Amino acid sequence: MNDLAPPRMFARPDGLRLAYRQREGAGPVIVFLPGYMSDMEGGKAVALDGWAVAQGRAMLRLDYAGCGASEGRFDEGTLASWRDDALLLIDALTEGPVVLVGSSMGGWLALLIALARPDRVAGLVGIAAAPDFTQWGFTDADKALLATEGRIVEPTPYGDDPYVTTLAFWESGQANRLLEGEIAIDCPVRLLQGQDDPDVPWATALRLAERLRSSDVQTLLIKDGDHRLSREPDIALLIRTVASLLDSL
Repeated sequence: MNDLAPPRMFARPDGLRLAYRQREGAGPVIVFLPGYMSDMEGGKAVALDGWAVAQGRAMLRLDYAGCGASEGRFDEGTLASWRDDALLLIDALTEGPVVLVGSSMGGWLALLIALARPDRVAGLVGIAAAPDFTQWGFTDADKALLATEGRIVEPTPYGDDPYVTTLAFWESGQANRLLEGEIAIDCPVRLLQGQDDPDVPWATALRLAERLRSSDVQTLLIKDGDHRLSREPDIALLIRTVASLLDSL
């Protein structure tokens, strides 16, 4: 149920405008964080938004700079700059507690945002969350190519545009690794992870659960689930997970 109206725009301090869609309703505010080279009009984000409307729940969807309807160049974005884009919109557009729902790289960003705003983040749902993928997702040959060429360009099964990774993004990811020590997040966390995911090894979800300081962490493994977890049963599971988490707060 993509909105027919264009998204609203919010200007960063440097003037670049970020696109977002916001629903008023009961809190906590659900904030959806898309994955790498994805945007707020993806299937999971739109389905969750539709559920939020039906339930009278507040929700915020957003596009990082250079992604979706936001201004800017994708290849100028880094993990830290996209974290800061999301923080800017959360701080400016929402009040009170928020529940972060992050897909893939968005799951990594959700963790970083929860660390930056512990007083605001009441819960977190990761969908194939991919913290530290710059560490475990790149071969020595990839790293050598980044060092010499400054970027990697490769085809992706998830869209028509090639998958671009810049040296600046990789370095930003390396500077924001989380899995090597305790992750000081105390809110409830739910992790949905496909065991047939070719991009994020399912053991990553177990490692993340172990590293989180929170005692309220649940990991749901979907045996035949892929990386996107966008099938109808997957989306139904996501909505049930978010609904249950909200009801528990």
